[in-house]
Amino acid sequence: MAKLVIQNQGMSGRMCELHTDRTTIGRVEDNTFQIADPSVSSHHCEVHLRGSDIVIRDLNSTNGSFINNEKITEQVLKPGQTLRLGQVELRLEAEGAPGAASVSAPAPAGSTPAPAKKQVDATMLIPRGVSLEELETGARKTGFDKTFSKKTNKVNRWFLIIGIVVGLLIIGLLYYAFSQTNGK
Repeated sequence: MAKLVIQNQGMSGRMCELHTDRTTIGRVEDNTFQIADPSVSSHHCEVHLRGSDIVIRDLNSTNGSFINNEKITEQVLKPGQTLRLGQVELRLEAEGAPGAASVSAPAPAGSTPAPAKKQVDATMLIPRGVSLEELETGARKTGFDKTFSKKTNKVNRWFLIIGIVVGLLIIGLLYYAFSQTNGK
């Protein structure tokens, strides 16, 4: 079975198996394969299975779709080739295809096979935001009120008091000046 495997640091190992006729890839969660990266458009591209061919079709994405660094609108992706969506690189791997990571070389005669390397999932969890239900119930707590508290600032308080006193003095002097000119 063919699969797209992300090659980028921090997301390497994330993959999408291509088992349906149409797979959508993009930043938002209604895609078949969501890639939460700002360089990936909300609906970036589609992957179509047409017989033995895997066809990539760009959906007018902002940063474009590239196969082996060539910008494409629609093109066949072959095993081992790199598909770049914005800044995210994916490699097409297929069982039995040359260069595919899922195929291992046979061990030499008379040797014991090396233990399989454990694949580390370096997927980064990105919060999806606030759901409508959380907004309506106020269930989501950010912890902001717990970590920050309002501090009193004595300098601002004195500045305000002095400003009020000076303002009253100016009003008093103006009143005195106008009363002296009207009295003459």
